[in-house]
Amino acid sequence: MMKTERSIGVLDVEPGLPAGSENSYRLAGSMINADTFGLPVLLDTVEGASIDLLMRGEASLEASYIAAARRLEGRGAVLISSYCGGAIQYQDAIAKAVNIPVLTSSLILLPLLLRQLSPSAKIGVMTFDARAFREDWLGIGNPAERRRVVIGGVEGGKLFHNESKCPPETTTLADIEKDIATSVAHLRAANPEIAALLFSCTLFPPAAPSIRRSTGLPVYDVVTLCQATLRSLF
Repeated sequence: MMKTERSIGVLDVEPGLPAGSENSYRLAGSMINADTFGLPVLLDTVEGASIDLLMRGEASLEASYIAAARRLEGRGAVLISSYCGGAIQYQDAIAKAVNIPVLTSSLILLPLLLRQLSPSAKIGVMTFDARAFREDWLGIGNPAERRRVVIGGVEGGKLFHNESKCPPETTTLADIEKDIATSVAHLRAANPEIAALLFSCTLFPPAAPSIRRSTGLPVYDVVTLCQATLRSLF
């Protein structure tokens, strides 16, 4: 396939963005907003990648993720990310299949962040649904390091409620910020040692500036990961 201008490639799950709702998902700071990176964003839906199968780590999806990543590379993507952090389960396979950087999840940053902080500090990983979060996504084998990572989710909040509908409904930025702030407050109350936050959910980055201001903590997400990689390329 002939390459077009350079772009960011994003692997999406089925059924993709709800029809007519694209603008609501392209909030300022969203990973699928071209203004976030200063480059066009190419979405490619991974065949068969329903949320249920992805969360279970269905082995048969590996070939579909590789095929979609290769399509994005062929269309001019200079790096590949994912619109669902659960794709980290296929990180190694995708990275072996293409010749550009692959950043399927912000969780790739976790080992680096642990080394940046004091051994007594904790990192709060904020996800969409803490109940569905898979332990193996963390990629941490050292028990002492694992104890430094605590997980919080927005299950029960407005974002979770709206995204659980079929089709999903739009959630305002103010409501996303409120849901995350509430969860962070609970997590910090139970873990005052938290010194940084890592957003694993790709719906969260637009709320990062607000959470940084309200908590005074560094906040990392897939957008900051992609931006740092782009700076190393150009």
